[in-house]
Amino acid sequence: MQVLFLGSGTSYGVPMIGCGCAVCGSSDPRNKRTRASILVRAQGQTLLVDATPELRQQALRERLNHLDAILITHAHADHLFGLDDVRAFSHLRKEALPLYADAAALRIIRKNFDYAINDTAFALGWGVPRLTLHEIGASARVGEVEVIAVPIFHGPWTILGFRIGGFAYLTDCNGVPDSSLPLLKNVDTLVMGALRHESHPTHFTVAEALEMIEKIAPRRAYLTHISHQLDHQATEAALPERVRLAYDGLTLDLDDPLPSSLIVETTASGRATLEGFAVPARP
Repeated sequence: MQVLFLGSGTSYGVPMIGCGCAVCGSSDPRNKRTRASILVRAQGQTLLVDATPELRQQALRERLNHLDAILITHAHADHLFGLDDVRAFSHLRKEALPLYADAAALRIIRKNFDYAINDTAFALGWGVPRLTLHEIGASARVGEVEVIAVPIFHGPWTILGFRIGGFAYLTDCNGVPDSSLPLLKNVDTLVMGALRHESHPTHFTVAEALEMIEKIAPRRAYLTHISHQLDHQATEAALPERVRLAYDGLTLDLDDPLPSSLIVETTASGRATLEGFAVPARP
């Protein structure tokens, strides 16, 4: 299984409009953050988790030309309002894309993207996405991939995280109910939202995220949904060895053994690549 971070930023993105802070003006490519989303490739399936406003930009950057399904964590704009850009993928596959979400998110999708589930519009050749909507219960199966829905708290809302095999993705989170902890048992690689150091009503701080990571006890973890208040290099230097910051373009190959050293280099396009990092043995 492979996980690609299409975006790792908060709802404002980084750099943030109108901001002149050091992170927004940074030359470190890891501080350039589009809105948070991942791509999961497993068992021959390519799954998009959330459709950000930069989806077109993210897809072009990664030369993405195929999707098998879409998973939506919740229907806030920074996780949903790029959904129109999946039109290219539904046309390339010449059939509708299945989309999985909870009932609350599906209500908003039906209201705001009604044209995307209209077979007449698609049959007329209009440039629209074509979706089939599925309410996800405890789990869903996409091909041979089982996706487990993990309810988490996002301020006053209960939204979804997802677990696929030994990987779990919990973005936009400020609490994990006790009833969800068994769904995260023996997770190998965990992605957890961590907005900034200062408290926030709907997101974990870095310290709160680290506390939850310690409770879940994965072998390794990554922080995502990061604001412009966290510089990549300075923040990562203060993290425990088995925890790292995600960044746009980071790819995790979950099948390979972890390498023994952390090597960050910049490609010709200006994007950083992570070759790996050491982690302690699981207790």
